[in-house]
Amino acid sequence: MTNPSAGSLLAKLTAEIGAAMKSGDALRLSVLRMLKTALMNEKISLKRELTEAEELGVVSRLVKQRQEAALSFREAKREELALKEEQELKFLQEFLPSQLAPAEISSLIEAAIKESQACGPNDLGKVMKLVSPQVKGRADGKLVSQMVQQRLSSS
Repeated sequence: MTNPSAGSLLAKLTAEIGAAMKSGDALRLSVLRMLKTALMNEKISLKRELTEAEELGVVSRLVKQRQEAALSFREAKREELALKEEQELKFLQEFLPSQLAPAEISSLIEAAIKESQACGPNDLGKVMKLVSPQVKGRADGKLVSQMVQQRLSSS
């Protein structure tokens, strides 16, 4: 799903939950309900409707949790649990915008370096402050941080 407007993610989830119930896809239904619950909990804790960025943040957080869990299960030689986490991850990724290519990330980093006048590794925070909002939900934060560090150490 690309560019959900505020509230539309919950509406889409409701429709998707209905479709998953009709098709009998228990795993998908479980993931959709978990996502809807996470969004509702966030809405309740903020005591207001969620913005698009906040919805995206919730989905991103759940995606990251699934990635870390799959990795942990693999390290513990629990392949069946790792596969389940990866299936859940696949369903969750449907609600994220398309991921940025490394070249796109690099161009955002270059623009941020130029704007912040960063000149070395000590300026990592300045650059990340500018890049992070632009890549949120569209690129892995660790990867972006590594790319910024590489670029700043080579300057």
